[in-house]
Amino acid sequence: MSTPNKRRKKNDYQGSPQPVRGLDFFFGKQKEKEKEEVVKDAPGRVDGQRKDDGNAVRDEELTDEQLARKLQAEWDAQDSVEQRGSLNDASPAPASVAPEEGRAVIDGEADGKHVERFNEAVEPSAALSTNSAFSSLGKKNTLSLQSATTDEDATSYTIPFDQSPLTFNPQQYLPDLKKQWASQGGATYSILTHCFVLVNSTQSRIKIVDTLVNFIRTVVEGDPESLLPAVWLATNSISPPYIDIELGLGGSAISKALKKVCGLDNAALKTLYNKHGDAGDVAFEAKKRQSLTLRKPKPLTIKGVYESLHKIAGAKGHGSQEAKQRIVERLVQDARGAEESRYIVRTLVQHLRIGAVKTTMLIALSRAFLLSRPPNADFTTKPTADLAKLTKQDLAEVYSRGEELVKACFARRPNYNDLVPVLLDIGISDELLVRCGLALHIPLRPMLGGITRDLGEMLTKLAGREFSCEYKYDGQRAQVHCDEEGRVTIFSRHLEVMTEKYPDLVALVPEIRGEGVGSFILEGEVVAIDRESGELKPFQILANRARKDVVIQSVKVDVCLFSFDLMYLNGEELLNRPFRERRSLLRSLFVEIPHHFSWVKSMDATSADGEAVSEFFKQATDVKCEGIMVKVLDNLPNPELLAAMDVEEPDEDAPPPKPPPPAPSTNTKKKKPTKPKPKSKSTPTNTTPEDPNEEKKSSRRKPLPATYEPDKRLDAWLKVKKDYNTTTADTIDLIPVGGWHGSGRKNAWWSPILLACRNEESGMLEVVTKCISGFTDAFYKANREKYDPGGGGEGKGEGGNGNGNGNGNGNTIARPSYVDYVGTPDVWFEPQEVWEMAFADVTLSPTYTAARGLVSEERGLSLRFPRFLRVRGDKGIEEASTNEFLAGLYRKQEARAPVATMRRVGDGDGDEGGDGDGEEEE
Repeated sequence: MSTPNKRRKKNDYQGSPQPVRGLDFFFGKQKEKEKEEVVKDAPGRVDGQRKDDGNAVRDEELTDEQLARKLQAEWDAQDSVEQRGSLNDASPAPASVAPEEGRAVIDGEADGKHVERFNEAVEPSAALSTNSAFSSLGKKNTLSLQSATTDEDATSYTIPFDQSPLTFNPQQYLPDLKKQWASQGGATYSILTHCFVLVNSTQSRIKIVDTLVNFIRTVVEGDPESLLPAVWLATNSISPPYIDIELGLGGSAISKALKKVCGLDNAALKTLYNKHGDAGDVAFEAKKRQSLTLRKPKPLTIKGVYESLHKIAGAKGHGSQEAKQRIVERLVQDARGAEESRYIVRTLVQHLRIGAVKTTMLIALSRAFLLSRPPNADFTTKPTADLAKLTKQDLAEVYSRGEELVKACFARRPNYNDLVPVLLDIGISDELLVRCGLALHIPLRPMLGGITRDLGEMLTKLAGREFSCEYKYDGQRAQVHCDEEGRVTIFSRHLEVMTEKYPDLVALVPEIRGEGVGSFILEGEVVAIDRESGELKPFQILANRARKDVVIQSVKVDVCLFSFDLMYLNGEELLNRPFRERRSLLRSLFVEIPHHFSWVKSMDATSADGEAVSEFFKQATDVKCEGIMVKVLDNLPNPELLAAMDVEEPDEDAPPPKPPPPAPSTNTKKKKPTKPKPKSKSTPTNTTPEDPNEEKKSSRRKPLPATYEPDKRLDAWLKVKKDYNTTTADTIDLIPVGGWHGSGRKNAWWSPILLACRNEESGMLEVVTKCISGFTDAFYKANREKYDPGGGGEGKGEGGNGNGNGNGNGNTIARPSYVDYVGTPDVWFEPQEVWEMAFADVTLSPTYTAARGLVSEERGLSLRFPRFLRVRGDKGIEEASTNEFLAGLYRKQEARAPVATMRRVGDGDGDEGGDGDGEEEE
């Protein structure tokens, strides 16, 4: 039986009587009609034929834009005949374009040519008339060219935000802005972009603050709901550091978006990146070239951009990368004008580069709410007319109170989601500290120590005071929070959550809580340790711990928490209590467990105990500590010590619960110099000119607060590290071989700079470290001119990822084969000079390969806290230090220590300190 799937052929097959017709048959009538029209229009067959041929030639020579315009006009004419009057009934909405059609032209793939040619070959005669390219807006399934730049927000860009806040009046501009915002769903991103442009155009801190103040006032009075997103966007983030929200975007996502939206190809993208070195600047140039698009940009709003960033961060699982890519492309596509594109892309790469840091934003917020309030709020503000009558000093005093209040709130609860709504509700008020005060499981910003060059300088600063010297351990600073239910959260110095990294410390908390201890916040240093001997291990051992999903049973690196401060106890803040009292509570209420939980080793001393302090410092460095921390114990100096040292006691002010605000201290500097003059006359022993000066300095010295001051670097805490010791004489001569584009104010220069030593046996240059310290602005500028890739060379790197290289002026080259380095700087230098470098330590490094095999078979050597000293003009590169010399420095360093162990290396870059002074390791 035959199956339905397979039929048998029959012999009686008869073909169709219809003839087989090819494509020529179907298109024949169309061709005949076109020929008849040509003959009818032409004076003769020959002329008509020539005209037809000419049209064909001209059509072939038309650019993409001209051909698109011609087709658009033909389609419009045909539609007007078939559907007369349809334009009057059309919707004003942008043309509906199929996604595939829109992408085709946006990608720049029309007829195999990219959209960049649109700007290069537009003839005046091709200008659009009202009945051609734009006449079909609102009609279905009709391609329509749209302008990508003509709809820029002229209303926002004319507002003079850089005026003085005392003369700027937001109500003068809000009527027009509100009309615009009402149709777009809130404050537009263009007004924030305008603020960024003005901030970026000046280096004056006063101008930057004034611009931000006026922008914030405008948003507060016009659209308060957009203020919080605006503050997050202006501070280059979307959440506080203790909430794990990351965009997760790589350079490739930005590159793809720019290529797709702006019609760039790989070569054009590389060229732009090598020339500008910043993804935002590349987007700016690309958008300028893109004057036409098939999809009319929808104006971006501040809230819309902020929500889009959260959508990008929230995209997880299968297909998340595609979802993120679509959002990125939509943001770049909807950016109106080149400046919006610049700052959208900079926001996406989280490198805004406007110079408005956290402190600047807090100052701007405090001043803005002193002058303006939302429409429905009832808190009091200061009339600008009254403030304008004040002197600069009096105005600074008025401003300083609000500034210190806002800074104190943010230091205790560093989250704009908490601060901004309260400001919108109550303005600048003492209630801020109540509603935005210290809270469990929300990290406060740690207090920082001032920097001293050596022990002598430290003793001079703390003359007449009692202080505590503490070991500065080579570990990781930790802030431990515990509530009454026993829930524990551990934060890093940078406010990142480390609870999962240290489950053994979490399990230890119930054992260390003494009787009567409920909730607390304490601070200490987590250090890798040998449980049996108690020997301290270097940071590199601690860094080998996994950061997430650590199980106690699998812990291989044992740690001990050396606590040194207590900031919160049983629901009460201890920040305003002296350090002596906080330390006493810590050591009396918590239980010490040797080699698990202990106190930092300390010694109380005074400025008269120089020899004892020096010996204590030596003990600290001998056991592989970084140095010592010195902390004032009490708010006021000891009168007996002052008398013994013949130093005048400062004014008997009450112990300040807060450090004096900066503005009044500026005023006192102007008033105080008049005091020592009569005193020096009444003191017959002061016969030398130096004595009155010394007396004047001591009389101006205010009592250093022994309170805990979050997010402040004060001389009440001083750090003395061995790398600050001026007796260290070891230096090394290295060769600069590459650099990266700087950030912030250094964006036009190379910073950091990659340095290498020589390998005499192989002839290779082995990279040792990156350096960002010791350079002056003049040196940076000269160095950038010396190693300039924009001198006519063609880029050879990957533009979108920040790896572009150039060979422009002979001093920059393509990636050299003789440099041993796994990474890729933004530019490679032609090796031609030698720099003398100072450093703190030589460290074992998993990143750098210099001297690998000479000290360790698996690791190379790097420098810790390298500092540039000078260019060795007397040396050629063949005289630079060798890897053998570097290994010798390491052996010499280890021989000075009683126990030879590995030193801390951090990330192996030698620049853990941010600015080279170790601040990040507090």
